[in-house]
Amino acid sequence: MSLVRRVAFLSLHTSPMEQPGSGDAGGMNVYIRALAAALAETGVEVEIFTRSTAAGQAAVEHPSPGVCVHNVLAGPPRKLPKEQLPELLHSMVAEIDRIRQLQPHGRYDVIHSHYWVSGVAGLELSRLWNVPLVHTMHTMAKVKNLLLESGEQPEPRRREDGEHRIVDGATRLIANTGAEAAELVSHYNADADHIDVAPPGVDLAVFTPAFRTRARAEHGVPPERFHLLFAGRIQRLKGPQILIKAAALLRARRPDIDLQLTIVGAVSGAKDFDLHALISSAGMNDVVTHHAPVSAPKLAGWYRSADVVVMPSFSESFGLVALEAQACGTPVVATRVGGLSRAIFDGRTGLLVEGHKPGDWADVLEALHDDPATRGDLGRAAAVYALGFGWQRTAAITLESYHSALSQYFGNLTVPVGHPPVAGVIGR
Repeated sequence: MSLVRRVAFLSLHTSPMEQPGSGDAGGMNVYIRALAAALAETGVEVEIFTRSTAAGQAAVEHPSPGVCVHNVLAGPPRKLPKEQLPELLHSMVAEIDRIRQLQPHGRYDVIHSHYWVSGVAGLELSRLWNVPLVHTMHTMAKVKNLLLESGEQPEPRRREDGEHRIVDGATRLIANTGAEAAELVSHYNADADHIDVAPPGVDLAVFTPAFRTRARAEHGVPPERFHLLFAGRIQRLKGPQILIKAAALLRARRPDIDLQLTIVGAVSGAKDFDLHALISSAGMNDVVTHHAPVSAPKLAGWYRSADVVVMPSFSESFGLVALEAQACGTPVVATRVGGLSRAIFDGRTGLLVEGHKPGDWADVLEALHDDPATRGDLGRAAAVYALGFGWQRTAAITLESYHSALSQYFGNLTVPVGHPPVAGVIGR
């Protein structure tokens, strides 16, 4: 019997109900919503707390059975830059505690916070509720600051300090990959014995390799066209500028290639990142098309329509796009950074590229164009490889992390948390 019956997820800076690929919504939003649903399938109730960003927004939403989302009133009812959210931490904590007191159950067994703003709030709520805090970083300031391009603003010192406090104060940390776990140890002096590695998953009911020929036809991609796809938030960190330059080099080098580049996503972060100016300056207006973010089933169709999904990222804690694309039977070419080295089986399900020289990327893409048999082999292997990454596996590992957190926090528990006798024993 599970020791965990009810978990409070904290995702204060972005809601899992938002459309991934726009604003601050991305892989983390998918992660939180999918993990919550998979945990609920095991019998764990998950209540997600996020900041309300619109007047008249429902107080509670129910995205899936066993999961609810509380839209917490704190600050003005509109979206705010992430940098302003630390000023609202005290009011968010107070409002979350008020909501807890109104719940019939009145308690949670574990808090699981996501991203540093939520982690800082989680430290306070952990003390207030006398329950363990489990934290997932998703990204880290010190890692991002090591990868800055010229002219980019570093992550603030406040964030670094907050992340150090979380590492020191959380009962356990969950990393997406072994590489991320190593970064927690090397950059933040985390205790390796308090880190669990839970690779993110993919919705294998949505992202499937079926009907690839039909997907190309539906998206107007002729059989002979070499179709490249970029999906995700449009920002320098994700590297769309590298892909555009590489595609331009490939086109100049090989005018015989019938090339199409599709970009699916919205501009995020720096306002000076002008995607359309980059496309125009590269002379690629007739090759590149840009589409707004789409739902998961429609995104799966885009993946199936592509010959290659390209991810020239400068940093990825895991790279859910890579896993989703592979589940659709599409090989991925990505930078050898972060979790992408784990998400892609180099040479078997896709290819990893060292660095960000557009010429190197053009070389790899040209080689794949000229070898359709290899593309087919990679795609078939990719679909099989992705089968090992269902969200149920992620949920099982996460649940074990919760059990370890309870054991550390309270000592050896012998009766399931959530039953009245335990509540009395631990003083709640």
